[in-house]
Amino acid sequence: MYFAACLPTLEELKKHVLLKLCEPDRLDPTQTPLLQSVIMRRGLPCGLFFQAQGPRLLKSYAVWAGEENRILFYNCNGERMAETRLSEAPDPGRLSA
Repeated sequence: MYFAACLPTLEELKKHVLLKLCEPDRLDPTQTPLLQSVIMRRGLPCGLFFQAQGPRLLKSYAVWAGEENRILFYNCNGERMAETRLSEAPDPGRLSA
C-alpha cells in the first residue's frame, strides 16, 4: 500500500513519519520517541533512517530515500507495511551528519 504526499520541509516529513509509525500499534505520537540518523552514500547525505520506540521494546522503522522521493515503513518484525511517494520533499543534500 502506498500514499502520495507533499512534505516540503524536514519538520513535515518527520511528523508524517511519526504518525505513520505510530498508527499500526496505536501508539500515542506525543509520547513516542522518534530517533533519526542520516544515511550517507559516497560521503554525501542521501536520506534519513527513523526508529519509533514503543512499550515492551516495540520498535518500528522508516527510511526516507531522498534521491528516490519515497519513504519506506517497516513494522517491528522488519516487514514493509507502507510506502509514501513524495511529490515534494526537502533536499537530502542539505542534511548534516
